[in-house]
Amino acid sequence: MSVHTHNKAIGSCGTRAGRGGGKAIGGGTGAISRRQLLAATAAGGGLLAAPLVVPARALGLAGEVAPSERIVLGGIGIGGRGSGVLNWMMAEKDVQMVAVCDAKRVARQRVKQTVDKHYGTTDCKTYSDIRQFLAERSDIDAVLIATGDRWHALASVMAMRAGKDVYSEKPSSMTIAEGRMVVETANRYRRIYQTGTQRLSEANFIFCIEMARSGRLGKIHTAYAHIAPWDAAEMRHDWLPAEPEPPKDEVDWDQWLGPCPWRPYNRTYVGGGWRGHYDFHTSCIGEWGAHTFAQAQMGIGAERTAAVVYHYVNNTTGDGMVTEFANGVKMILSRGDKYWRGSCGMRFDGTEGWVSAADGYSKPEVSKPELLADFDKIVRDYVERTGHVMNHVRDFFNSVKSRRPTVANPEVMHYSMSTVHAANVCMWLKRDVRYDPVKEQFVDDAEANRFLSRAMREPWTY
Repeated sequence: MSVHTHNKAIGSCGTRAGRGGGKAIGGGTGAISRRQLLAATAAGGGLLAAPLVVPARALGLAGEVAPSERIVLGGIGIGGRGSGVLNWMMAEKDVQMVAVCDAKRVARQRVKQTVDKHYGTTDCKTYSDIRQFLAERSDIDAVLIATGDRWHALASVMAMRAGKDVYSEKPSSMTIAEGRMVVETANRYRRIYQTGTQRLSEANFIFCIEMARSGRLGKIHTAYAHIAPWDAAEMRHDWLPAEPEPPKDEVDWDQWLGPCPWRPYNRTYVGGGWRGHYDFHTSCIGEWGAHTFAQAQMGIGAERTAAVVYHYVNNTTGDGMVTEFANGVKMILSRGDKYWRGSCGMRFDGTEGWVSAADGYSKPEVSKPELLADFDKIVRDYVERTGHVMNHVRDFFNSVKSRRPTVANPEVMHYSMSTVHAANVCMWLKRDVRYDPVKEQFVDDAEANRFLSRAMREPWTY
């Protein structure tokens, strides 16, 4: 493709071909340039009497994808989770990873090694400054953003403004205002966006969602959503003791912090110890709720709204909080294994039965065995009806090519994260709150509305 302009071609790991009259054909010191080739052809010379050998991969033969049809991929902040997603993406034959940007040198070098090994080249480029990366790499069609929570929304907005489609890991916003900005940017710049709630593209979870939406469980009255069994809803507002700041090339501390308030450098932060700190994290509710709220809201037909009432529960985590949606359905936050076994569980209770799933299930659990009778058909019908495949990154890349919305599009992200943020506010204020998902404000509650947005540190603003 590259996908957006249809006239780009790339080499083995991002070297763009066809960019100038002197580009050599055949390689080596004796190679001829395109300009020379065209001149010889015009003159009727005998140059073309010799066969011109073009590699099969350049033509899209032998199962290879032609360069003009590849999606050119870049990465921003690829850590542990991001590395798994990157490998998942590079397994797609029409995707080519070409560059990575990270504030940490060790992280960007690790990704470069992974990418170069995958392609058998040394071509993957590294960047430490997101502004330089986005400005220089006009060849990149899409980016994988897998930073910490604090950077997800801002990096997505910056990338979409630069003409990139975005796959962002979750939780994909730090506030309700950030989520709205992602939605508006995607709409304004007509960008494709997928949040990394991959269970929206897994058969067991889709089956549960479809059972709830289709009426096979009767009228749904309650959904249950898993929240992470570590950390708390109340987060730390202090900061770690200052340590000597490393050289900028090793860790660009200003860029690592991004839009967050200035804090003294401490190696614990950059090693993953930012979780549990209000400046950087979305709490135990956001950690898994970013997944499970989207799943639950999809099942109850509330993927484009948020819960309207949040009932405070007197503990440190939000376990057992009851939230209410305008359609009358309740969603209960659960930290343990009362309703499932495994991580990121979900459950729907209806008047005719219940269904639940979590990671590691061979098949969902149901209140009666006959509810599983049409499992394969229900999933197959969903795929045929929606066009969304049971592969989250493939769903994203299909949308990059077709320009159709992804399954975890900006609105799905924003409204499920709005429920996350409102639930956090409920826990922080230690009282019930009411939220208006149309106005995107808490109802008659100036104290709660202070949490709709956060100040952003220059120059890392929208």
